Amino acid sequence: MAPSVENKAKQQGEEKMPQPKVKLVVTGDDFGYCERRNQGIVDCFKAGGISNVSLLVNAVSAEHAAELAKRNHIPIGLHANLSEGLPVSQDLRGSTLLNKEGFFHGKMGFREVLQCGQLKMSEVEAELRAQVNRFCELVGQVPYHMDGHQHVHVLPEVREVFAQVLSDFGITYTRVPIEPGLKFGTFLPSHLRVFNAQVEKDALESIEVFHRYGIRWPDIYLGLSTMAELMVHPGYPSQPHQGGCGEGPDDFSQSADRLHELNTLRDPFVLNYYRQRGIHLCAFKDF
Repeated sequence: MAPSVENKAKQQGEEKMPQPKVKLVVTGDDFGYCERRNQGIVDCFKAGGISNVSLLVNAVSAEHAAELAKRNHIPIGLHANLSEGLPVSQDLRGSTLLNKEGFFHGKMGFREVLQCGQLKMSEVEAELRAQVNRFCELVGQVPYHMDGHQHVHVLPEVREVFAQVLSDFGITYTRVPIEPGLKFGTFLPSHLRVFNAQVEKDALESIEVFHRYGIRWPDIYLGLSTMAELMVHPGYPSQPHQGGCGEGPDDFSQSADRLHELNTLRDPFVLNYYRQRGIHLCAFKDF
């Protein structure tokens, strides 16, 4: 049956209506981890698959990453690291932040030391300030945003110090890793389900702190709203013994999943989907 004149007019009107714009920050984390990861992130940015990067200033290829960001005009923030590799601060000998080998305690080790009440917040603050200053030396400006590697910035006590440092340096954006409605199903191992659930609990409890310091964050993490952030880890997989933050590259960085993410993010189908849905990829500096 042919559509009526009224229905035709309605359809034409709907076709002419502009799609609502959604601002999506697609952040490539771990910039600086190794040169292969760096180049993959740059290639992804050039293809339009990411719009923002987060730099590990204590990683072995941080200088290389900073130069690539300048050369390619990539919006860049700080991926503050308190859990992996070597510290930036030179004044942390014997620090509660470090194990007996002089490295950070690791993703779970950091949380265990914190939970036992053995972590000095003055040392956390000193290292965070050292990393912001190192970022400024490398990039030539204050970070557009600052988040925490392995989400340490939303942990109890740490979040208060983190927010104070952000405020003191005039950094107005961070990340609050909460995805409303997400249920951690059986596709994840049980230990990861427990970890992710705890991250979201800590993130929820950090909101009051960040709000009190005037810090902002995207409306939704790993989702779509008027402003959202999608955290990704693209890159060419690290080679053995090349990269990392002082202890060599981990399995995550050497995994073929890094290349899978890179290829997915720059897939023309994905990029065309953004255009069709009125999704505008942008960076924190655009707000």
